[in-house]
Amino acid sequence: MSKQVHINLFIHSRGHHEAAWRHDDASPFLLTDFRYYEELATKSESAAFDSVFLSDLLALGEDIEYTPRAVLDPVPLGAALAAITKKIGIIGTASTTYTEPYNLCRQFASLDHISNGRSAWNIVTSAGESSAKNYSANPRADIEERYKRADEYMTVANGLWDSWAKDAVVDDRENGQYTLPGRIQPINHEGSFFDVRGPLTVPRCPQGRPVLVQAGSSEPGRAFAAKHGEAIFTAVLEKTAAQNFYSDIKHRVVEQGRRPDQCLIMPGLSPVIAPTKAQAEDYAKQLDELGNKEIGLKRLSGTFGGVDLSHLDLDKILTPDDFPDPNTLAGGRSRGSLVVDLVRNEKPTLRELLSKLAGARGHYTFAGTAEEVADLMEDWIESEAADGFNLMPPVLPEMLDVFIAEVIPILRKRGMFRHDYEGETLREHYGLMQPSSRFD
Repeated sequence: MSKQVHINLFIHSRGHHEAAWRHDDASPFLLTDFRYYEELATKSESAAFDSVFLSDLLALGEDIEYTPRAVLDPVPLGAALAAITKKIGIIGTASTTYTEPYNLCRQFASLDHISNGRSAWNIVTSAGESSAKNYSANPRADIEERYKRADEYMTVANGLWDSWAKDAVVDDRENGQYTLPGRIQPINHEGSFFDVRGPLTVPRCPQGRPVLVQAGSSEPGRAFAAKHGEAIFTAVLEKTAAQNFYSDIKHRVVEQGRRPDQCLIMPGLSPVIAPTKAQAEDYAKQLDELGNKEIGLKRLSGTFGGVDLSHLDLDKILTPDDFPDPNTLAGGRSRGSLVVDLVRNEKPTLRELLSKLAGARGHYTFAGTAEEVADLMEDWIESEAADGFNLMPPVLPEMLDVFIAEVIPILRKRGMFRHDYEGETLREHYGLMQPSSRFD
């Protein structure tokens, strides 16, 4: 039997190409219009996708004049989507740097109850001076400190979600007993970053706890993902890098005493799909031509801490020396490392680099036929480069529609993707076990 592929829809802007919002095929809805998200989630559920993913922004970018960046908060948006769907998983993003553990655990436990066990938390550690200034926080906290805080955060969160036994609530109206004695316990956590008594005000989740999703690729990020992550979204620009990441994370997971199949690795994939490869490439070129190179250059500069790149000629062949060492960056290092590796391996001009990054911000882009996209997905699954994909259509909803209509039937014919849901919860979709409980 063929390996099964997991598919998550990453909802971002009107598509993952930076110029998607200007394309004729893009949704007419504003990004604050719930009908936009409702359409994408219900289409994905009709195709039996595992999940949909809602990202977040904690500070408004300076390019807001030219790029739609206003987004809805993923927690209430996720709850609204849970109410109009029945099976698909819902992944919301929240920061360990700027959210108190008790509040976050209440929100995601509530979302798991509202969705009947379909919630997941995308754990981010949030770097960046602009975000820090919105939250009265230290903008110079280094990556090691952020991940130390995040690791303790997970101890608190897992403790709070486990502060109620599954059978704690009896709701015995006749005898006047609502909960069983001793089946709700405080956690009494006292640590370096948090002092939290507990217990949580929300009973145990249907899934035990939400599925834990993570996307860090730096050294601290990989260690954190191997310890805590149950699904990992990663950005890679070519298959060999994906295989190396896959092998490294699975090895680390085993070293943590976990089963490797309990941590799914799902790299980003942004495919342009057309009847012929030439037509797909023309479509991708049209998108690139709608992009704003100056905005792309500012975004690239931001990846490297705001370094001035204006002296670089658009048609100059780049070298790693044109950029700061990613290991010296105070913020996120993984995206900078990804860019430098691309420059080292492919030697693009600045114009070519900006076009490549415009497609999906450093995730894998591809232009081809539906059969070629299915071939790519099967090859990556079989060669241990991925357990599934974080699908990032370049234009929404157009390229999602094409993927569902043309790629999904091919995957099903090859025995790689379900015809319908076989379980009720996101843990069941992903093949994840229920977490253990202190009350077992």
